[in-house]
Amino acid sequence: MAKKNIDWSSIGFGYIPTEARYVSNYKDGKWDEGSITDDANIVLNECAGVLQYAQTVFEGLKAYTTQDGKIVVFRPDLNAARLQESCKRLEIPTVSTEKFLDAIEQLVKANIDYVPPYGSGATLYIRPYVFGTNPVIGVKPADEYQFRAFVTPVGPYFKGGVKPITIRVCDYDRAAPHGTGHIKAGLNYAMSLYPIMEAHREGFAENMYLDAATRTKVEETGGANFIFITKDGKLVTPKSNSILPSITRRSLCYVAKEILGMEVEEREVFFSEVPEFAECGLCGTAAVISPVGKINDHGKEICFPSGMEDMGPVTKKLYDTLTGIQMGRIPAPEGWIKVIAE
Repeated sequence: MAKKNIDWSSIGFGYIPTEARYVSNYKDGKWDEGSITDDANIVLNECAGVLQYAQTVFEGLKAYTTQDGKIVVFRPDLNAARLQESCKRLEIPTVSTEKFLDAIEQLVKANIDYVPPYGSGATLYIRPYVFGTNPVIGVKPADEYQFRAFVTPVGPYFKGGVKPITIRVCDYDRAAPHGTGHIKAGLNYAMSLYPIMEAHREGFAENMYLDAATRTKVEETGGANFIFITKDGKLVTPKSNSILPSITRRSLCYVAKEILGMEVEEREVFFSEVPEFAECGLCGTAAVISPVGKINDHGKEICFPSGMEDMGPVTKKLYDTLTGIQMGRIPAPEGWIKVIAE
């Protein structure tokens, strides 16, 4: 195995094309076998369902080189299950767990030289997605679809170390109570683009979305779930039917309870409670945990005791434990790690 001649320590979190991607087509009521291709381009009819009515869903996961040199993927079965739920909600034919896992294995093996080495801080990001391909002019689901997945090596989400960020309470709604906030659909991210750019223009790193019905409860950001740490060391995370069920958050809750012996609560979190928490973080695939040091509520600042210099001590322990599992430094719970190559 000869790694690509890439300066792993200098790459950012962006797209770097690789040599292989996976493609499978759905036609006449079934998925074909699927295969690896070197063609990165997609040719679509101008009236394709994905272009007209945004019928597309996606996932995001990573391949890692562990401390003992294995190439592994973290909990891909949960990504498969979440993709299936997303597909069902948008009337897209589901991709079986077996097919999803086979696609990921083929794809990573075909791009094995792009998996960054252990200790580089870089990983191989994997993006599976499904979209409607045939012409659709009436408002209805497509009849034909494509399931694709590509990979790109990415650097650490935080260049120069993890520093707490400042976020703002957002006046826009991310998702309605009975809408599509609980699935990973492109349309959810499209509507978040204006609010996030507005936040950046105002000097904030992210948005805190409140529930659309009452605007009294914490939901999530445009692309990550919240975790809070109470002053007595309890992990609290918001519960709502319009929050995307983060695999990272689910894993952190397990780590907190089963490995670190913490008390964990998944419940409604009222915004009025937020000033009482000791630590705050955003969790997701890209950064694992992004610490939040300050929340701006229309000019009124909520400053967490953990401060703006470093990740809070409990959040740091959670981060170190989960990344240790992913990188093979800490034994993983059964079924969490899929080995691609040894």
